Amino acid sequence: MSNQWIVDASHSNASFSVRHMMITNVRGEFQKLEGKVSWDPAKPEATQIEATVDTASINTRDEKRDGHLKSPDFFDVEKFPTLTFKSKSVKAKGTEHLSVTGDLTIHGVTKEVVLDVEGPSAPSTDPFGNVRVGATATTKIKRDDFGLVWNASLETGGVLVGHDVSITIDVSLIQQK
Repeated sequence: MSNQWIVDASHSNASFSVRHMMITNVRGEFQKLEGKVSWDPAKPEATQIEATVDTASINTRDEKRDGHLKSPDFFDVEKFPTLTFKSKSVKAKGTEHLSVTGDLTIHGVTKEVVLDVEGPSAPSTDPFGNVRVGATATTKIKRDDFGLVWNASLETGGVLVGHDVSITIDVSLIQQK
């Protein structure tokens, strides 16, 4: 049985949330992602993960905001069309949790991040005979660390866009034959 898996993009999601005007969270997602995972449940520390997200696929349910996020003020999608993650080490944290350390590249800047992963789930066979597992990874980054520094001061104090960004990645992985 193969230990190679690919991300099923139609059943996976890369989302984020960030404070707006210091009062509420604005959520968004990237609608196009792909990735591959080498995973053996008997050797979780040998897991290897690579993922790529299309920055132009950003969707925050506001066309004007999405346009601004695609501009050079933020993601600069023409110059930096993808976000990438590549794992460097994996540690098991109990039976269904992993701590994955890797390099996240956003806006041409690479920083080490740690993903807290719930899963992978137990394998399950879909109606088409594909073996699948699922997992959810979370982390928090400071957007300024990745060169996403645009902001506006508020008259009442504070800033328009928060500095901390919470990231959640939900993946459905299909085992390769």
